[in-house]
Amino acid sequence: MLRRLHSLPGLFAGSIVAFMAITGVVLSLQPLLDHAVVPAVTNSISLASVAQTVSDNLPGVQRIVHSASGAVTAYYDGPQGAAAAVIDPKTGAVLGDYAASPFFAFFTELHRSLFLGSNGRIAAGLAAFAMVVLSISGAFMLATRLGGWRKLLATARGTLSQRLHVELSRMAVLGLLISALTGVVMSLNAFGLIGDTGQAMGAFPSAVDGGAPAAVGSLAGLQAVPLANLRELTFPYAGDPTDVFTLTTSAGQGYVDQASGALLSFTPNGLGQTIYETIYMLHTGQGLWWFGVLLGLASLCVPVLAITGTLIWWMRRRSQPRIVGNVPARQADTIILVGSEGNSTWGFAANLHGALTAAGHKVHATTMNALASDYPAASSMLVLTATYGDGAAPSSARNFLARLSHFKAHATMRFAVLGFGDRSFANFCQFAEQVDSALAGKAMRSLLPFATIDRQSAQSFAHWGDSLGQVLGHDLTLEHTPTVPDTTALMLVERVDFGVEVQAPTSTLRFALPADSRTWWQRLLRRPASLDFQPGDLVGIVPPGSLVPRYYSLASSASDGALEICVRKQSGGVCSEFLHELTPGDNINAFIKRNPDFRPQTGKAPVILIGSGTGIAPLAGFVRHNTRHRPYYLYFGGRDPASDFLYAPLLRAALADRRLAGLATAFSRVVGGGYVQDRVRDDALTIRKLVASGAQVMVCGGRQMADGVRDSLDFCLAPLGETVISLKAKGRYLEDVY
Repeated sequence: MLRRLHSLPGLFAGSIVAFMAITGVVLSLQPLLDHAVVPAVTNSISLASVAQTVSDNLPGVQRIVHSASGAVTAYYDGPQGAAAAVIDPKTGAVLGDYAASPFFAFFTELHRSLFLGSNGRIAAGLAAFAMVVLSISGAFMLATRLGGWRKLLATARGTLSQRLHVELSRMAVLGLLISALTGVVMSLNAFGLIGDTGQAMGAFPSAVDGGAPAAVGSLAGLQAVPLANLRELTFPYAGDPTDVFTLTTSAGQGYVDQASGALLSFTPNGLGQTIYETIYMLHTGQGLWWFGVLLGLASLCVPVLAITGTLIWWMRRRSQPRIVGNVPARQADTIILVGSEGNSTWGFAANLHGALTAAGHKVHATTMNALASDYPAASSMLVLTATYGDGAAPSSARNFLARLSHFKAHATMRFAVLGFGDRSFANFCQFAEQVDSALAGKAMRSLLPFATIDRQSAQSFAHWGDSLGQVLGHDLTLEHTPTVPDTTALMLVERVDFGVEVQAPTSTLRFALPADSRTWWQRLLRRPASLDFQPGDLVGIVPPGSLVPRYYSLASSASDGALEICVRKQSGGVCSEFLHELTPGDNINAFIKRNPDFRPQTGKAPVILIGSGTGIAPLAGFVRHNTRHRPYYLYFGGRDPASDFLYAPLLRAALADRRLAGLATAFSRVVGGGYVQDRVRDDALTIRKLVASGAQVMVCGGRQMADGVRDSLDFCLAPLGETVISLKAKGRYLEDVY
């Protein structure tokens, strides 16, 4: 609901909101320019003295206006008719003729009404309201994404568009909310839809002195008013002794006798006027130039937010399969909840949805993050979820357990959980198990025992469907065919073999990239190539005779002109055995899967890289591209330096040219050897100093190694009061383990 509340105004009003923001940026420059050229007005300058000088220099003066920007303007009857002059606020001297800036006048009207009169004002008001909705919903989404309001400044993760959207939103949201709220109020006021916000107007005095007009500078009622408080002073009509000065200040409005100088009456501003003047100042920056600059900078983010937001929405829409005949949630008798990181689980969900629909059920499928507070017509809830990384929730299920605490289950509702994963991982389907236990804790009855699917097995899925059909009382045939992403043929050009002597055959494989087939305009628009990647991203390789891709971390960037991976041969491993049989000139079918959550943070802080075996591949890639010589410290574990010291030439070269600040190794098959986690513990003092200086820790390799490294790091960090968990919460500890 929150995402929809944020997306719909952004999509439908994005263009007009961005346009209004751009014009607002231009207008935010006016207070800054006025501040730069207009002398400051202090409370020591009396209105009476300035008005006297102006009346001496401009005999036909009618009124003096002191604008919020600080400028003082006198309007008078000149030889050619009505005229205006710029006044020095310190002396009252005439500085020159006044003419409103046609540039800012144009943008003011464009911003206010789009030159469409009342209809344009309505459009501008609706755009301001859309920005209010976008700002508030965006703030809540930001807090949800980062793990709560206390983590609002935590490191943002995701694709470039997502990170840019989050960072700009974080910087601009408060300014945009203020600008939008004040804009809504000003629009409502323009149409008279809110209470009285006009300047206080007292009754015209019933009696005046009527004597000869005194010198303006001698009038006590004007002497008591600092020029800084003036809004407008209207002079009495020449030759009319019954007329008076009309004085409007920041505090209210009154009348001053032109003969006696007495303040005949004064009506203070009402609360509505005071509030409205504050709102006007906050929206325009007039009288608060530095705040106007901040609002302008915030508004400058809006066009970028509109573009990145649209890209995020489009990518999400494109990545989600379209479920045919998806019944509204409150009408469905069966709810399918899907937890997926790369959307592969959605293919199974779509197959299940179709089979249940064909059997006569009213089915609603959605992400686990979209769990509603209740499903009044549902009798069954089926949860299909993967597990991400170290037993964590996949991206579309990260908020599920929190939302489940508010879920109201009906007494007749039953559930079943089906986990998807790979048994080669230690925490196989761990998150799915947590979901099963959590649903049981809601006093819901189990429809089927907890079940798992290993490596997207279509056969296991069909068996589970048979069991589900028996419980539901009808046949349920599930025939899932995995959808393989579009692949690109890559040719092996180089391989280097290691580890044969220590019974751990490992190879680094380099594949040539195909020629860039993008047109000139696609390059101009910076459309990414089909194989655009960075170290730490994943390459999916589909071995012959299989529909299930295997993923490997990349040690190279597309800018290197080659795709490089490091693969250890696993006994019985379909893909690893296939890759180890390749010779230069052979081809593979591959595609890229982004892994933006495993990247060194930007900045100058040190980075501690820890890996063992083939886990060094992405770490070596980070080192290879560390051309800014940021302090990288690498801890590497292998079996024997003579057999499987992977990337040794690259690391030695990086030490020599300072792409690598430090290298520590541990080998387990040599005398006095050990494991990389032991080397980390031995370097506790160094680790502690680096972390205290803001270092980020990145770990890549096997699960057992990663567990040991976490224990060693906790030992190293204890004197600092830090743990791996606390670093992870700050975005300073990242893992890519298998």
